[in-house]
Amino acid sequence: MEQVPSTGRLVQITVTEGYDLKGFKGDTPVTFIRAEFNQVVLGDSAKITVSPEGTAKYNFTSSFEFNPEGGITLDDLAHKPVFLTVTEVLPKEKKQKEEKTLILGQAVVDLLPLLEGQSSFQTAVPLHPVQGSPLETPSSSVKQCSLEVKVLVAEPLLTTAQISEGNLLKVTLEAAYSVPESFIPTGPGQNYMVGLQVPSVGEKDYPILFKNGTLKLGGEREPVPRPKKWPIANILAPGANNIPDAFIVGGPYEEEDGELNHPEDREFRNQAECIKKRIIWDLESRCYLDPPAVVSFQKRIADCRLWPVEITRVPLITVSKGKAGKTEKTDEEGQLSFHGVAYVNMVPLLYPGVKRIRGAFHVYPYLDNVVHEKTKCLFSLFRDLGHHLIHNNKIGGIISPLSKPAVPKNLKEDKPVKEKDIDGRLRPGDMQAPSIKSQSSDTPLEGEPPLSHNPEGQQYIEARTYIVLEIQLDKALVPKRMPEELARRVKEMIPPRPPLTRRTGGAQKAMSDYHIQIKNISRAILDEYYRMFGKQVATLESDMDSETLEEQKCQLSYELNCSGKYFAFKEQLKHAVVKIVREKYLKTTSFESQEELQTFISELYVFLVDQMHVALNQTMPEDAQGTIATIYTSSEQLRLFAFEAEVNENFEMAAAYYKERLVREPQNLDHWLDYGAFCLLTEDNIKAQECFRKALSLNQSHIHSLLLCGVLAVLLENYEQAEIFFEDATCLEPTNVVAWTLLGPGATLSVLDKFLEESSKLQSDSREPILPTQTWDPSINQNLSNTFIKEVPAKKEVSKCKDSSALLHPGLHYGVSQTTTIFMETIHFLMNVKAVQFVHRVLAHELLCPQGGPSCEYYLVLAQTHILKKDFAKAEEYLQQAAQMDYLSPNVWGLKGHLYFLSGNHAEAKACYERTISFVVDASEMHFIFLRLGLIYLEEKEYEKAKKTYMQACKRSPSCLTWLGLGIACYRLDELTEAEDALSEANALNNYNAEVWAYLALVCLKVGRQLEAEQAYKYTKKLKLKDEALLAEIHTVQETVGFGNPSF
Repeated sequence: MEQVPSTGRLVQITVTEGYDLKGFKGDTPVTFIRAEFNQVVLGDSAKITVSPEGTAKYNFTSSFEFNPEGGITLDDLAHKPVFLTVTEVLPKEKKQKEEKTLILGQAVVDLLPLLEGQSSFQTAVPLHPVQGSPLETPSSSVKQCSLEVKVLVAEPLLTTAQISEGNLLKVTLEAAYSVPESFIPTGPGQNYMVGLQVPSVGEKDYPILFKNGTLKLGGEREPVPRPKKWPIANILAPGANNIPDAFIVGGPYEEEDGELNHPEDREFRNQAECIKKRIIWDLESRCYLDPPAVVSFQKRIADCRLWPVEITRVPLITVSKGKAGKTEKTDEEGQLSFHGVAYVNMVPLLYPGVKRIRGAFHVYPYLDNVVHEKTKCLFSLFRDLGHHLIHNNKIGGIISPLSKPAVPKNLKEDKPVKEKDIDGRLRPGDMQAPSIKSQSSDTPLEGEPPLSHNPEGQQYIEARTYIVLEIQLDKALVPKRMPEELARRVKEMIPPRPPLTRRTGGAQKAMSDYHIQIKNISRAILDEYYRMFGKQVATLESDMDSETLEEQKCQLSYELNCSGKYFAFKEQLKHAVVKIVREKYLKTTSFESQEELQTFISELYVFLVDQMHVALNQTMPEDAQGTIATIYTSSEQLRLFAFEAEVNENFEMAAAYYKERLVREPQNLDHWLDYGAFCLLTEDNIKAQECFRKALSLNQSHIHSLLLCGVLAVLLENYEQAEIFFEDATCLEPTNVVAWTLLGPGATLSVLDKFLEESSKLQSDSREPILPTQTWDPSINQNLSNTFIKEVPAKKEVSKCKDSSALLHPGLHYGVSQTTTIFMETIHFLMNVKAVQFVHRVLAHELLCPQGGPSCEYYLVLAQTHILKKDFAKAEEYLQQAAQMDYLSPNVWGLKGHLYFLSGNHAEAKACYERTISFVVDASEMHFIFLRLGLIYLEEKEYEKAKKTYMQACKRSPSCLTWLGLGIACYRLDELTEAEDALSEANALNNYNAEVWAYLALVCLKVGRQLEAEQAYKYTKKLKLKDEALLAEIHTVQETVGFGNPSF
């Protein structure tokens, strides 16, 4: 990491020109510029005569030394501007010994660009007139006077690491509203102060103090936007108080991050901010956070969450000040009153991408025990540093121990210098701010209420006082994932496939086929009739009597039955009748009773006879049927589909996918292991054992196959065989810590020595941060010989198949920490292979391990096992523990989202999922996070967000469910072409999903394609769609368009 040089560096401020200047006397006044920074006069320019056009070429350069090791620091540059005061030199009158001067105006140069990595910048700063100055312009059309300023340093003040890892904190205190009635603007003066602490350099806490609040009576709302002000007292020009380009803009209450942001609070907020008394500050304080301070700030927020912001009132009195008879406001010793505190929730700053929080926060009486309980803070800014703060109570701004003592300066030598430009930073010798968690003084200041009682502070609650505060960072503490580039059209995301042969179907096609078969059979019967009786008989038909015709009919029937042609004709017609039953009547299942069957047959017979009469005089061409194009899915896709089926408890479909992988590649042992793990999840241990042994037969040196055979042997209580498998694994791969751990830490002393030796080799060879067990106390484990082999599995811990939906994937990799024990490595392996029965026993040994103990990973695994058992309350407790240890872990938030989703709290699940996908680093299983977040968006009718979420899922890991979700979102957005493309792709990946067919039916109904609509509806019914609301929607659309249901 680059180091800041220890020697100081010169910061040069050059004023080149002034524009549109005017004087008190004459059009060409003589002026000079005085530059000041950090209460020190940097120098005066030469006296320059202003031209008639109002320009003056000063070319005046002043400088100060920046030295982070003492003197002016980065923190000073953050919150202290350079003041440029333009003064007019009046012509000497007769008998006048000294020149008279009058101040025209004051300009402010913000040095913030130097903290952004710039080594130079140029700006035109407005020259703000003092009261009574000729520069005051009554008309806005007159151009405002300004100064051209250049700031230069030889090299950037910040290193690359400081720029990328440091941060700038801005705290804006706007106002306190609905203050107690005892606050009155008349009588003795009062100094209203608010303070808080933040880490500034390293892990030290420095107080930020806002002073000199103005008590105002109610009557009107404060205007917005209004400028933010420098936390510096006694600035000469009123306009110079305002920070350039910094405004308080307000906003709707509902969008704030504070406490009074609910609809029921609107009326009270309106009254408080319009009618009731308030204290106005409108001050912005800045603080530079170096990289260690940023880490400390982030950790403090995760640990404490609530940040104490104190408020108090100190009386001021006027005392005489020396020879000149001047007076100065000071305080009565130790008079702190109305000591209150607001609890600011800083946790939103840990949300990825969040840089700003603003809101209203209730003020409560300051009571030590309550403050410590809520914020873990034992240090009171006003009580423990009260004497010093009160002593300097006329000074506003940020307090910093690093600010150097300043020599008081002023433009007019006959005035007290300390009335000018003092920013309120504490000096190194004055105090040392304790940490926010340090022990406070037991003895309160004189006038401070007892720690257990604060009657004055109680008035804040009675008046419902609240402060409006904004905290802003230059960069987010937690970076946000950049938005992914997604295809503009769904079709661009679909992989190329061979075109499907169009096949007509549906009820209309079934009727056509039936008519064709009737025609063919009638022609064949007529040919047989001609063969038996001759073609001439047809011409004599009108001359034949009825008896002759009946006799010929009987002979024809006899011939057809004897020759077998009657049976052949029935078989020829059978397929067409079956299609009518399926397509027209949508009957695909057996009838529940014989009566229902007979009723249907009677109805069908009447229909078929009617259609036969219609068809006898019709001819229709035969349609040539093409071959069906097959859609190939990869092995990884099949594994993903099986995974989805597992989570949705569709074990039959999951087994079908696993078996299809085996049929395709029977020699791939990974497929056998996956299928065996699935059988282990469904507790089919015998089949799981067969799969693992088959995998072992394909490669007898495969470590995972050996370990899994050993695991199954333990489950089947064949411990001797299990020990053989585990020992074989340790012999084949002596550095495999999982094999040694499963074999048992207390097997024999010689085996343990060998294990320690091999573990040491593992660390040195692989340089992996895996902690071996060299520091174990053998007495801890001497009664746990062969723990994992000889321990009978606890039946109560075995998960049931019905609970498997809670387990997203037993193989979640929780992002192994920098140091992990062999037991956590073993847990990862067991979760991967879904051997959840072992996990609690390994977790118990993790607690006994000196290098182990509770960790974020430990609590995550515990939470997941309790989610398996649907013990959501316990799981939530463990997840809270995990979040305390690693608040920025995507896996913690992802699993919390799954917990809330499965427990039915979709609002909390949505918040957790959104936070998870905002992290730069992915959680272990993003697939189901996207799926479930998209589903929540669909439920809440946020279809644009749902579409974007499902498109991300389709881009990462496309499946039937991701394309289905995308199709639904597009359909709800009335993007029917996009919806059809997505639904067609979903159907190509799995044509047994009833919901896909249902939405395809809706799309076809909307675009007016009757044949496809009927086909899709037929399969929707055949696959037994369970969503009654969706089915009702289809029926409604069918009734609207007038087609789509052949049974109408």
